[in-house]
Amino acid sequence: MSAAQDKFFQPISAMELARFAGVPTFMRLPTLTADHPRFDEVEIGIVGVPWDGGTTNRPGARHGPRQLRDYSTMIRAMNPVTGVQPFADVNCADLGDVPPNPVDIQDSLDRVSVFYGNLIADGIIPLTAGGDHLVTLPILRALAKKGPLGLIQFDSHTDLFDSYFGGHKYTHGTPFRRAVEEGLVDPKRFVQVGIRGTAYNTEDIEWGLERGIRIIRIEELFDRGIKDVMAEVRRIVGRGATYCSYDIDFVDPSYAPGTGTPEIGGPNSFQAQQVIRELLGVNLIGADLVEVAPPFDSEGNTAWLGISLMFELLCGLSVALQARKNQ
Repeated sequence: MSAAQDKFFQPISAMELARFAGVPTFMRLPTLTADHPRFDEVEIGIVGVPWDGGTTNRPGARHGPRQLRDYSTMIRAMNPVTGVQPFADVNCADLGDVPPNPVDIQDSLDRVSVFYGNLIADGIIPLTAGGDHLVTLPILRALAKKGPLGLIQFDSHTDLFDSYFGGHKYTHGTPFRRAVEEGLVDPKRFVQVGIRGTAYNTEDIEWGLERGIRIIRIEELFDRGIKDVMAEVRRIVGRGATYCSYDIDFVDPSYAPGTGTPEIGGPNSFQAQQVIRELLGVNLIGADLVEVAPPFDSEGNTAWLGISLMFELLCGLSVALQARKNQ
C-alpha cells in the first residue's frame, strides 16, 4: 500500500479540522512512539530537540520545536514548485521530542545520539527541529556509523571554532569542527553556504580551508547566483550519503529575527527556499532546521519561515528516499 492510500500516515486536512483546532503535531501528522504497533512503517520521522545548552549568546532555541509544531498546521500537502507530495510518497510521522537534560551538556548529547541511533536502526530517516546548532553533532554521530558523510550547511557562521571560554569544546559554535575531527564528516564533501558577519579572527576559516571544506561567503552566493552556486554544491557532495543542516540565521534577520545570533546581509525568504529546492537529486539521508528562538520572534515570522523550510527539506528527503528505493 502506498503512503497516499494509507490514511493513517496522512496529515489531518483543514477541510476536516480547522487549523487552529486539535493538538499540534509536526505538519498535522500522527504522533508515534517506539512502542506503537505501526512505528516500524515510518520512513521519515520528524523529531524535536528542545535544547539550547550550547548557546553562547541569546538563549531560546529550546522553545523552537514547540512553536514550529504549532505553526506547522499551515503546511499543505504539495510543493507547488517542485510538484513533490511527500505525504503521498512516503510514510511520515511526528516522533516526538528527544528528552533533554537542561543542566548537563554531555548527557544531552548522549541522549540525542541514542535516540537517533535507535531511529537509524529502525531504518527511519530523521528530519529535525532544533534546538541550537550543537544538536547536529550527536545526530551526525548516530548517522555516520558506517563512515563519514557529505554535509551541506546553510549558515551565516562556520561553527568551526575550537573552543569557547577557556577550552569548552561543545558549544553551538564548535559542532562541525568536532564532526570533522571525529571522522563523522568528509571535509572534501563538506560545503558551507552563506557565511558572513564580523569576526573574532580568521582561525575558523583557515582551519576549514586547510582541510578542504568549501566555504562560500554570502558575497559569492549573491555574485554568482543561487543556481550556479548550488550546482557546485551538488558536485562537491556527489552521489554519496549527505546530510543537510540549515541554521535559520542563514536568512536575513529582517525575515527571521527570532534567532540567537542574527547577521544582517542574508538571503530573503524566497531565496531561503530556493537553495533547498536546488538540492533535489542529492542523496540526502537526514536534515535539520535549527536556532529558531521564539522569545525573539514576537510576530511568529521566524517560526513560519522555519517550518516552511522544513517542508522543503522534507520534500528533498522524500525524493532521495524514493531514488534509493528505485536503485
